[in-house]
Amino acid sequence: MIFIIITILLFLSYAILMLVYRRGWIRYSMPLHETFPNSAQKISIIIPARNEADNIGKCLHSILSNEFPAAYFEIIVIDDFSEDETASVAGKILNNKNGRVIALKDYLSKDERINAYKKKALEIAIIIASGDWIITTDADCIAPKNWLKQMHRAMQNEHTQFIAAPVSFIPFSRRNWLYYFQSLDFMTMQGITAASIANNMGNMCNGANLAFRKSAFNEVGGYKDIDHIASGDDMLLMHKIQSKYPDGIYYLKSEQAIVETPVQANWKAFLNQRIRWSSKADKYNDKKLTAVLALVYLFNFNILVLVIASVWNYNLVFLLFGTVFAKVIVELLFLIPVAKFYGKSNEMIYFTVLQPIHILYIVMAGFLGKFGKYDWKGRTVK
Repeated sequence: MIFIIITILLFLSYAILMLVYRRGWIRYSMPLHETFPNSAQKISIIIPARNEADNIGKCLHSILSNEFPAAYFEIIVIDDFSEDETASVAGKILNNKNGRVIALKDYLSKDERINAYKKKALEIAIIIASGDWIITTDADCIAPKNWLKQMHRAMQNEHTQFIAAPVSFIPFSRRNWLYYFQSLDFMTMQGITAASIANNMGNMCNGANLAFRKSAFNEVGGYKDIDHIASGDDMLLMHKIQSKYPDGIYYLKSEQAIVETPVQANWKAFLNQRIRWSSKADKYNDKKLTAVLALVYLFNFNILVLVIASVWNYNLVFLLFGTVFAKVIVELLFLIPVAKFYGKSNEMIYFTVLQPIHILYIVMAGFLGKFGKYDWKGRTVK
């Protein structure tokens, strides 16, 4: 009986969360101003890159193809000890353009050891940057042609200090179960990002597409006090800025600002990525976000326990299927409008089928993010 009560309470809490997310997503919109006011602000686009020779060219060409005056932005690629031709490829493309390539190794002492190379790379590039606003993206991402225009419009609000923006996957011709699983999972996180900001409850973001005022970065001390954490260059910084500017965090809900990133090639790479993302979960100072993450984890863990318990008690099978069915319904209420925004409505037919894998994945990634290790660009982090 206690187990049944716990299951019902967890589901009701989870259902309320999904409905709050739905309300936040549907109602939220960010005020956008004219593209070029009297005092146009310059943008510095910073791209940390490690072993991205195959991708950096497409990334840079997509940015340089933006319909945005070159006088108002610069590109800084900072090479993070690449073992391939990343720096050379980027340098040739940016030659005589409004950008440059710098090397992280040139700014570190010979014996200096750090745990968060990406944060260090970003920090150095931000110091060098001449822009009023900093945009970060990844070296394997593709930007749409109106990306900078939309970001610039969002920056004109004087209260805005930090902008989280949408990210999706690059369309993949050979779509399999792994693709659909990643696509729907990532879309869900993006929907939660916007809904969380709308409801001011546990804000999230993705470093592949975000922006912040350089002045705000300096005011909160940059990555100080979080530079020992290998990941979290996006969300941990966001929370620092939010603590100083509670009303300065916005989400750019615009289809024209969606940056695309590639899917992981296999299940091992996918799980490794998600473990890396989960590894910073206990580093958040935002108690609302911690509570939300705990609820989601406990609800999915409870379903997994229910599966095992049903083997010995067949009566629990009805509770199991009822809980999963209700879970799917409340999630669909939230995700259907999100899928429409991202152009993924046709992928939702796989949502129910992938539920068992998703429940197991949530539990595994959460546990291994805390107690496991992951590899990133040839570096192993515990």
